[in-house]
Amino acid sequence: MRHFGLALALAVAAPAVSARAQTHIDHLSAVDLFGLADRARAAGQIDDAATFYDALARDPDMQVRAEARFRKGMMFADAERWQDAAIAFRALLDEQPNAPRVRLELARALAAIGDDGGARRQIRQAQAAGLPPEVAVTVGRFDRALRSRKPWGGTFELALAPDSNINRATQARVLDTIIAPLTLSEDARAQSGLGVRLAGQAYTRIGLAKDLALVPRLAGLVNLYRNHEFNDVSGSALIGIEWLHGRDRLSVSAGPTRRWYGGQRYADTDAVTIDWLHGLGRTSQLVATASVSDVTYARNNLQDGTIYDLGLSFERALSARAGASVTFSGTRQTARDPGYATAAGGLTLTGWREAGHTTLFVSTGIRRTEADAALFLFGARRQEWLMSARTGATFRRLAYRGFAPYVRLAYERNISTTALYEYRRAATEIGITRAF
Repeated sequence: MRHFGLALALAVAAPAVSARAQTHIDHLSAVDLFGLADRARAAGQIDDAATFYDALARDPDMQVRAEARFRKGMMFADAERWQDAAIAFRALLDEQPNAPRVRLELARALAAIGDDGGARRQIRQAQAAGLPPEVAVTVGRFDRALRSRKPWGGTFELALAPDSNINRATQARVLDTIIAPLTLSEDARAQSGLGVRLAGQAYTRIGLAKDLALVPRLAGLVNLYRNHEFNDVSGSALIGIEWLHGRDRLSVSAGPTRRWYGGQRYADTDAVTIDWLHGLGRTSQLVATASVSDVTYARNNLQDGTIYDLGLSFERALSARAGASVTFSGTRQTARDPGYATAAGGLTLTGWREAGHTTLFVSTGIRRTEADAALFLFGARRQEWLMSARTGATFRRLAYRGFAPYVRLAYERNISTTALYEYRRAATEIGITRAF
């Protein structure tokens, strides 16, 4: 029991408490508290048992803390309180990241609440740390959990969002045109503001066959500002078919997206999307996406056309606590006016790491866009480079009832031959997030 992470990895049942861990908490030893917790658990008094495990989780002995969190997580998993189970397993991994059995149990909990990406990431990180033969059989159980996921779920985020350029507009007051200098109105130039950001999605999974499911999904994004002219609201309703086979997951979905800007209809989009996820070895996966969208713009029908998107992402677990991904993307947008028709391609690099009770990430990207022709007022064809960087942290130690606070920072710089599209932007989000 000296190295508890290894003991957990080899365990086939909850590990026994070391008899030497006799730390007294409120005049009771750790062994006595474990006994009380186990009796409460056996009697179905889960909340009472959780109280005893929480007391043990404050014990000065790391071995006692780890075992208490493990038993608490397994208790919640048995009761199908998956969100609570995930919190307990994460707390254990914050102190002992090289416990593959615990990481696999966390993957099972995440799969049960519908966080497929998080579950697969935990499996890859466990395999990157190395799985003893005695534990390798457990991976199959988690793979089955991913194939028979929770029938409903969703995510929710709420944040304050100060932004230096909420409309991603130029700072220039006057633009040169082929006719005469054009003076921009105040609302056509870069505007800063403090906004409220609300994002969420919900889905249900209806089984049609062993590895086939119907998946309806609703999603929404709301950005609200004191100046209502810049309120940005969008919502989508999709329905799709999801097929699972071995290491592959293929889904095809279709549906509309509606967007309002400044309280007025901005764009209507009807899209068909194909997603393919393929496992590569024990620690990597490949995700490919393709979509075709028909777009109608309410304010300028010269932009109406079709958008074709392609994406390819490679993700790899580097260790039990870190991972990275690289994403290539391409877009082709047609339009009635060739000045609005564009072709674009980009590259994004992302890395993440768990540091104690905090999950950190950093991302940087570059994207090239070129228009088919110049817009009527501007002599030069639109050609631009968009450079972006993002970083952030989620603070699990401060989580309450599954809601975890987070902070994200973003910077964008768009360099364009058409001054109307050139801008700088710095933004922050300070909020809470939760997966259901």
